Order: sequence, then structure tokens, then C-alpha cells
Amino acid sequence: MQAPQIAQRLSPFGTTIFTEMTALANRHGAVNLSQGFPDDGGPARAHEAAARAMREGHNQYAPMPGVAALRRAISAWSAPGLGFEADPDTEITVTSGATEAIAATLIGLVNPGDEVVLFEPYFDSYRAAVAMAGATPRFVTLRPDESGTRFGFDPGELRAAFNGRTRMVLVNTPHNPTGMVFTEDELRLVAALCVEHDVIALSDEVYETLAFREERPHRSIGALPGMRERTVTISSIGKSFSLTGWKIGWAVACPALTAGVRSAHQFLTFAVAHPFQHAAAELLTEGRDDADAIAAQHDAMRRLLVPALAELGFGVYDPEGTYFVMADHRAVSERLGLTGDGSADVVLCRWLTEHAGVATIPPSVFYEHGHEGAPFLRFAFCKREATIREAIARLRKALG
Repeated sequence: MQAPQIAQRLSPFGTTIFTEMTALANRHGAVNLSQGFPDDGGPARAHEAAARAMREGHNQYAPMPGVAALRRAISAWSAPGLGFEADPDTEITVTSGATEAIAATLIGLVNPGDEVVLFEPYFDSYRAAVAMAGATPRFVTLRPDESGTRFGFDPGELRAAFNGRTRMVLVNTPHNPTGMVFTEDELRLVAALCVEHDVIALSDEVYETLAFREERPHRSIGALPGMRERTVTISSIGKSFSLTGWKIGWAVACPALTAGVRSAHQFLTFAVAHPFQHAAAELLTEGRDDADAIAAQHDAMRRLLVPALAELGFGVYDPEGTYFVMADHRAVSERLGLTGDGSADVVLCRWLTEHAGVATIPPSVFYEHGHEGAPFLRFAFCKREATIREAIARLRKALG
């Protein structure tokens, strides 16, 4: 068999961990708490709206920037968080999910040789998109802070990552996989460095509706002073409405930055699924109650899973947002006699899938410095209550 032919810029990344763990889960009949997709169908309103859009004939190419009704809906949806109503014609681009929006932003606004600051752990597409843009990544590590309850970063380490070659910083809040929600002080420091060094902020806010604590609400960095003209704010309906398979995302940015995003978007996907765009417009306009109900369900599953993991011996970082929980597994792995020479999270993930029938994600794959993530596992709780209870029962049986 001929060896795979892969460009050098992408060869380090291989197959995504989500594909690997889902395949392993299927092989062993495991409850899949690895990949972050809900196991329900999303709001009935969405199904009806998509079917109606198809019947009404919205089945050919959509406009390159996105359907006008959806761009207007995105402007109204994002205005409370950003503090302004973006111009639907010149400041909003509909993309094939947030993943394409991230790639289009990097490819369209970053030049080869520029530097991009990434917080690690990061969603795996970030690192690949930086490579596709020909840029050089600089890493700032999120670690458990002094409170021992959440992740944070060292301000000095962040300042040291910025220099004259820095073009962009990628912020993800609420943050996957740590579950942290950036505080206003943390965002203000990032913003101050962006202004000081004339840097663009790419803000991935796909979990914007999933912030669980009143004292730690979601904030958009684009709303801070000096940031409107230097921020690309990205989101989607996938997480807020449990419709990850629709791949309807967007990028909100001033006209100058939108020009770069669209220059790449037109040659990546050009147009996004037409009927789903009309349905998404209806969701964003009329479906706030659906989003709130979904957020409440995720929060309930968080409150079910977190204490169960703690009871089993995991050191749990109760998430402030998203639908993921990071758990320190070292006490559990030691009890099981499992070691991994720097990849202990991978060893335990495979053991849990094969012997407990529960699949998780080894977060070291989200780090440039894998040893930083080796002590942890990531569990997804965006599942029905029956699914979470079955996973807990299996873990209790296997870990006792």
C-alpha cells in the first residue's frame, strides 16, 4: 500500500483524537463522553424550520457572505454581548461552522512568518489552522491556579509571548477543554496587549450561552475599549442549540477585517448549506427559550457528573462554562497501577474505554507541551440524563 501523501505543514497533526476515541468507543460499545456532541436531536423548532426552508425552494447556492436574514439575526443576537449592532452587509460572514470561521480568519488575515499567540490547551483545529496560514505559534499555558478550583494563566508569560512579529491572539471563552470562563481582568490584559502591539484578537465564543455561574458571566473581548476594530468574534448555533451537524457559524468583524475573512471564506466553502441558514435565522430570532433550556440541561448534567467523578477519586475542576469537565486522574491511575511515561492520560483513556465502557478524551493532545495535560482527562456532559447515569454506573463498577 502506498504511504499517505500529506503536506509537511499538516503531517504533524494526523487523525484527530475525536475520530480515534469515537472509533474506539464504538468498537467496545462504550458510553461516549469523549467527543462533544449532544445525543439528542436539537429543538423541534429547528427541524420544522429547516424542512420548511427546503419546501420553499432554498436548495441552491446561498450568497457568499450568508443569507441576509441570518446576517441580520446574527447582528441582533450578538449585539448585547458586543455592545453594538454589527452591520449585516459589511461586518458579518456566515461560515461552515466556527471551525471554518477560525481557518478563514487565520488564512485571510495572517501572513507567513507572522506569530499567533495560542493558549494551551487549545481546540485541535487551532494549531492546524495556524500551520495552514504559514504562521508561527507562541504558547501560553493555562494551569490550575492557586485556588485549585479553576485554570488561569501567568500574566508575565502572556506578556512575554507578544512581540513585534505578533499578528494575532486566539482567545476561547468559555474555554474548551478546561471549562474556565475568562474573567474581565484576564480579558482586559489580553486587550491591553493587543492595543499595545497592534494585534488582532480572534475570539472563539461558541460556548457563549454555556456559562454556569452568576459571578463568572461570559464576556466578549470585542466589547472592551479599543477592541472593536481589532477583534474577529466567532460563534455558531452548534453548541447553543445542540445542532453540531448543521455547521452554521459566523464571524463578526469590522469591514477591514471582514475583507480578509471573506477573501479566504470564498475559496474554502464559498457558500454554506442554504436551508439551514434560514432555519438558523429563525432560531436566533425566536429560539432564545430553546437555548436557555439547553443550557439548563447541560448545567444539570454538570451537577450530576462532577460530584460522581469526585466520589471516584478524580480531582475535579468544576467547569465555569462549556460542557466539558477536566479531572485530575493521577490518584485513580495510581490505584489502578497504570503509568504512561508522559502519556498517562492516553493510557487511562484507553483502559476506561476497554474495561469500564466509558470513552473520554486525553487532553495532552490539546497541548504543545503534552506533559502539561497528561495529569488530566476531559469528560463531555452534553448528553441525556440516561447517558450520564449509565456512564457513572459503569465507572463506579470499574473503579469501585
